[in-house]
Amino acid sequence: MTDFLSVFSYSFMQRALLVGMLVAPCAALLGVSLVLRRYAMIGDGLSHVGFGALSLALALGAAPLTVSLPIVILAAFLLLRLSENSKLCGDSAIALVSASAIAIGVVITSLSKGMSTDINDLMFGSILAMTESDVTLSVFLSAAVLLVFILFYRKIFSITFDESFARTEGVHVKTYTMLLALLTAVTIVLGMRIMGSMLISSLIIFPALTAMRIFRSFRGVTLFAALISLISFLVGLFLSFEFSLPTGATIVLVNLAFFLLCSIIGHKR
Repeated sequence: MTDFLSVFSYSFMQRALLVGMLVAPCAALLGVSLVLRRYAMIGDGLSHVGFGALSLALALGAAPLTVSLPIVILAAFLLLRLSENSKLCGDSAIALVSASAIAIGVVITSLSKGMSTDINDLMFGSILAMTESDVTLSVFLSAAVLLVFILFYRKIFSITFDESFARTEGVHVKTYTMLLALLTAVTIVLGMRIMGSMLISSLIIFPALTAMRIFRSFRGVTLFAALISLISFLVGLFLSFEFSLPTGATIVLVNLAFFLLCSIIGHKR
C-alpha cells in the first residue's frame, strides 16, 4: 500500500488537500445549524444551482468560481424567501429550483460542448479540476467562512434553537438566517470542484447527523462534526488515490461508515 504522506507529494493532491481541509470543517459547522433548523435540503438545492452555474461558466470560458459564487448566493436568498414567504412549502420550493437548475446546466453543456466528461466532472467532482487560482480563492473564502462562524457563534446558536427567544434578546433573526444561507452558499461552491454538485451536500448533512449520535450539546456536536468531517475527507482522499476510486463518492462512503459506527456506539450508550 502507498505511504499515506507520499500520496500528497503530487501537486494536484496538494491542491485538493489544502482546499478540502478547509471546506470540510466549514460544511460540517454550518451543517449542524442547518440540520437542527430543518434546512438541510437547502444545501442540496444550492448544489444543483451550482451545477447550472458551473455549466454556464464553462460555456462562457469564464473562471468557474467567479461565475458560480454570485449565482449560488442569490439562489440561497431566493430559496429562503420562497421557503418563508411563499405559498410553496420549503421542500417544494427547493425541488422546483433544483430541477430547473439541473435542466439548465445540462442544456447549456449540451449546446456548448456536447455531453462529454464535463458533465461527469461537474456532477461528481474531479480533483484534477482544481487550478491554482481556484485554490487561492478557496483558501481565502474558506478562512473567511470559519472566521465569521466563530465571531457569530452565539447568534447562530440562539437562532438555531429558539428564534422567538432570540428575537426577545434583540437578535435580528432574519439577518443571521441570511448570513447562514450566505456562508452555506459559499461553502458549497468551494467544495463542488472536489465533491461534485451531486455529492457536496453530504459534507453538510453526514457529519452533523454523525455527531448527534454521540453528543447532545450544541458545542459538542459542532466540534465533533468538524473533526469527523476532516478525518473523513483525509481518509476518503487517500483511499480514492490508492484504489483509483472517484474522490467525492469515496469521501461520502467514509462519512457513511462513520455514521453507522457512531450510531452503533450511541445506541449502546
